[in-house]
Amino acid sequence: MRVLFITSTRLGDAVLTTGLLGHLVDNLPDARFTIACGPIAAPLFRAVPRLDQIIAMPKRRMAGHWLALWRHVVGHRWDLVVDLRDSAVSWLVLARRRATFRGGDDRQPKVVSLGRVLSLDPPPSPRLFLDDAIRAQARALVRPDGGPILALGPAANWTGKEWPADRFAALAQCLVAGPLAAGQAPARVMVLAAEAERPRCAPVLDALSAALGAHRVIDLVGRTDPLLAGACLEHARLFVGNDSGLMHVAAAAGTPTLGLFGPTPSHLYAPWGPRAQAVVAPVPANGGGEPTAEARMAALPLEQVAAAAAGLLARI
Repeated sequence: MRVLFITSTRLGDAVLTTGLLGHLVDNLPDARFTIACGPIAAPLFRAVPRLDQIIAMPKRRMAGHWLALWRHVVGHRWDLVVDLRDSAVSWLVLARRRATFRGGDDRQPKVVSLGRVLSLDPPPSPRLFLDDAIRAQARALVRPDGGPILALGPAANWTGKEWPADRFAALAQCLVAGPLAAGQAPARVMVLAAEAERPRCAPVLDALSAALGAHRVIDLVGRTDPLLAGACLEHARLFVGNDSGLMHVAAAAGTPTLGLFGPTPSHLYAPWGPRAQAVVAPVPANGGGEPTAEARMAALPLEQVAAAAAGLLARI
């Protein structure tokens, strides 16, 4: 059986579709999978069971990436095409069955809308496809035999979604001295982001190295792809980060995840699962005008995030 799974360009959106893919992997034991997605999301799928190929689709002018995908897949007859982009490609190939995402309901989480593509209620939770080799890479990076690990995601694909760097550093110091201080070994802090985001993470890394010592800071900025990041996050006691693809990776890894939201809709994109929750910034007064995205995130108090993090740790 051949399945073509067309998923998202953005990492976070792609993570949210992994529950559907996992459902197919579990329930179609004879199926082999071809996955089409954006280049950033492509590493997320490299350990999917019974994978035939990943087709990375860099964006091209005049929608040329869709033409390139069609040329790649048109020569096959597909038993099932799951198209979460509602593209023309799924209708221009031979397929016994098609399931397409026609747009979600803005009143409910994106995961719920995605579940309806395959008539799944409740929807399957996002998940990571990890193998022994990837987990071994993660252990080498993280050295998990030390104290508990707090993971931070201080960056996002848009600076308007980022909580101020100094508050991430202050939050980490608060948590490692409080809720994560139990045990014989001191807690460590792991910082993850893409290499291009290093300038925005540097103030967090520098502040934590000065306050805790460099030996208690695990700098993974630019050292992982999305799947390896998920394997590293399996070792974290808690993840706190902005609304980002990394936040969704953390939740899919099963790590207790606290997502920080301001200008983006938390009711659609809050981290999914019983071990995850969102903290939403209040709307600051702005003389009657609409506050900027940066102002929204700056209005989120350290005390509110620290209390939510401690509450999530206690609940888990």
